[in-house]
Amino acid sequence: MPALMIQGTGSNVGKSLLVAGLCRAARRRGLSVAPFKPQNMSNNAAVTADGGEIGRAQALQALACGLAAHTDMNPVLLKPETDVGSQVVVQGKRIATVKAREYAALKPQLMAPVLESFQRLKAAHDLVIVEGAGSPAEVNLRGGDIANMGFACAAQVPVVLAGDIDRGGVIAQLIGTQAVLSPGDAAMVRGFLINKFRGDPSLFDDGYRLIEQRTGWRGFGVLPWFTQAHLLPAEDALDLGHVPSGGRVKVAALALSRIANFDDLDPLAQEPDIDLVMIRPGEAIPGDTKLVILPGSKSTRGDLAFLRAQGWDVDLAAHVRRGGHVLGICGGYQMLGRSISDPQGLEGPAGDMPGLGLLDVETTMQGDKHLTQVQAIHHASGLGVEGYEIHIGVTQGPDRANPFARIAGRPEGAVSADGRIMGSYLHGLFAQDAFRARFIAGLGAKPSNLAYGAGVEATLDALADHLEAHADVTGLLALAE
Repeated sequence: MPALMIQGTGSNVGKSLLVAGLCRAARRRGLSVAPFKPQNMSNNAAVTADGGEIGRAQALQALACGLAAHTDMNPVLLKPETDVGSQVVVQGKRIATVKAREYAALKPQLMAPVLESFQRLKAAHDLVIVEGAGSPAEVNLRGGDIANMGFACAAQVPVVLAGDIDRGGVIAQLIGTQAVLSPGDAAMVRGFLINKFRGDPSLFDDGYRLIEQRTGWRGFGVLPWFTQAHLLPAEDALDLGHVPSGGRVKVAALALSRIANFDDLDPLAQEPDIDLVMIRPGEAIPGDTKLVILPGSKSTRGDLAFLRAQGWDVDLAAHVRRGGHVLGICGGYQMLGRSISDPQGLEGPAGDMPGLGLLDVETTMQGDKHLTQVQAIHHASGLGVEGYEIHIGVTQGPDRANPFARIAGRPEGAVSADGRIMGSYLHGLFAQDAFRARFIAGLGAKPSNLAYGAGVEATLDALADHLEAHADVTGLLALAE
């Protein structure tokens, strides 16, 4: 069955959205299509129906295909826990936490499960569209590579290389990539795309022809900047930003150093009466904030130390004294308690750390990761919500008697006696329109008629339209072998 791979001249050139758009375009042409990324590095993960986890971008691409997310779509996921080490997830399950040099030695063993997952997808669908990682120009990493040309050569999948003109130097990006590739790897590349163009594309005609002449690769189009990209869940923390909305009610989210599953915030950012701001390192929590969100983290104790180093613990205490609200999600919930204990050293050196003390609960890290899609009832409102849990650690304490939600009758999360401090392990809450409306109304904001899920679907259609209008989609799909 056919497959096509989109690689990039660097990170964040738009590969994920290009694959999502091509998936939706192929689906609209009547093809059964699936996404695939051999190796991803992200702390923004999605829980799959088969009880594992994959990168959030592959979950979005699965949605573009009309499929439920499955672990085969991203068989190797790296989740950074420190600057030098990452958790390694293979076919949805954590197998180890290793340092970068140790992972280099592990990589050759991972090609087998990568190809196994890829072959299963190929057998089940008409077309598989593959996303690379980083850049194939990182030839120092070519040995044992499973993410880019190593995979393309092993699976014999043709490659289209995407360059990002917005960051400048796109001619050098593409020609330079060919220059450093081995002849065998360069032969896998069948063409290129120019992405993120601003202005009149005809101004790049000479540069486009130069790339074709110097590389011998076919150009498949110049794609203007897709202005609706911010309406889709982002996977890379580099995409987090603040676009002033004019909303009356300020919600501040802490940009933790190991922030995870931050797409929880996306629906709030689209509410017209909410002004969502990301608080960066070195910045103070604004005094006019109504709600502070402590998001998920891949390293709870590490990010709690980071939070204190920014002085945010002092800001939070002042915020609470002023009558402000606080919501901790997953790792953020664990930080709100009295203590965090990691006796096995699952997230770093073994030991205990005092929490922020805003909820009367304690967390103990335990070995088994909790990965599940859930349906719950929000305790305060009685509204049904759907979400997912992805965490290690068990949280207990008196404040659990006033839960945030109930799952099959059992308490989930905790809420302070005055209702202003809330903690929950549930991700994806704000994607639920009725719950989001009720929640922000409790903050004094005016709910809108935003239908978040329908908006994501409409944006995926708009992305496919964008590709059809500016790229040779028929030619790209014809490359698949």
